[in-house]
Amino acid sequence: MSPDRRFPRAVFGRGDEPDVRFSLANERTFLAWTRTALALMAGGVALEALALDLYAPLRLAASLVLIITGIVLPVIAWFEWARVEQRMREGRPLPHPPTGMVLAVAVVAAGVLVLLAILR
Repeated sequence: MSPDRRFPRAVFGRGDEPDVRFSLANERTFLAWTRTALALMAGGVALEALALDLYAPLRLAASLVLIITGIVLPVIAWFEWARVEQRMREGRPLPHPPTGMVLAVAVVAAGVLVLLAILR
């Protein structure tokens, strides 16, 4: 039998192989967060590129919140994927995912900034 060469070793080198459906669902969740990150970055770029008639400093702040969240979100999702995969392999309860909270805070912050930029 050949050694397991899957990456990352810290995830695949422990526990037993879980049901493939659950591993694939975990991977789909990671990919969904990555798509969400791309949409956030596109929204941030569009907000500035369209140069809407909004108060410019607040518009820029909202744009930066979206772009920075779009950069950070896949990193957080990667660690979340790894933690979930490790827990499934070890037969332990799944952890509470932080990704949704990060996204919610960023979207609320960007929305408030855009609202203030409109009202100003």
